[in-house]
Amino acid sequence: MSQAEIGIIGGSGLYSMPGVSDVQEVKLNTPFGDPSDPYILGTLAGRKVAFLARHGRGHRLLPTELNFRANIHGFKQLGVERIISVSAVGSLKEEHRPLEFVIPDQFYDRTKQRISTFFGEGIVAHVGFGDPVCGEMAKVVKHATAKAGVVSKLGGTYVCMEGPQFSTKAESNLYRSWGMDVIGMTNLQEAKLAREAELCYVTVAMVTDYDCWHPDHDAVTVDQIVAVLLKNAANACGVVREAVAAMPKQRSCKCGSALATAIITNKDVVPAATKEKLKLIIGKYFDENKKGA
Repeated sequence: MSQAEIGIIGGSGLYSMPGVSDVQEVKLNTPFGDPSDPYILGTLAGRKVAFLARHGRGHRLLPTELNFRANIHGFKQLGVERIISVSAVGSLKEEHRPLEFVIPDQFYDRTKQRISTFFGEGIVAHVGFGDPVCGEMAKVVKHATAKAGVVSKLGGTYVCMEGPQFSTKAESNLYRSWGMDVIGMTNLQEAKLAREAELCYVTVAMVTDYDCWHPDHDAVTVDQIVAVLLKNAANACGVVREAVAAMPKQRSCKCGSALATAIITNKDVVPAATKEKLKLIIGKYFDENKKGA
């Protein structure tokens, strides 16, 4: 039986989810190692949710140190079908102001050191990723921002950089010349792995400040940034609560069948150990009794 239906990933400034009742903390082991933190299970707006602090409580993990595979696999183990990922970002456009949210529908990858797939070790799959965000969820989140009183934009491109250093001005201005909207360090790998795991995924990008391209960037103090982080986190809690409450009970998107035509390898040659490791993800396509499930 599923322990949760909606997963929530909290980014910088958001290390817990107020309003969750019947709280239970669950520490999971996955075939890919340990997730960032124990999952917090409970009920939010009448729905069963699982919350994970992306960087661990106390913010212990660098973006590059995150075990993205374990984090997403853990949600899958809990029965989650949808993930709302909350992330602090820098703005690459004047129109995206601090304290506003962007719900991106595209990503651009600038990472270099990360594992972004569950596959390998004898099995190859190529999932469609032209539309990397679940459109159904994105619309729900957009309506949720309006109900929560948060200014937001639906659509835009999130540049995912390696970090932990921020961009140079040359890089920042290049991204702007490409028409990119916001920049962060975490969400692309989550989106790719969620698609492979056949989970719906949406990013709630909370604008903390303008990236270094902005003439006023150097005048922003640490205290000001922390204040924005805290306000964004409070706003995000309201948005997530509204989104969870409004989320349709059943999925009508294609996220739940992303692997249906993606696995290229002949199943007879996939190593037994790999089949076992990926059982939760590929099982329904390899078990004759579950074919078409």
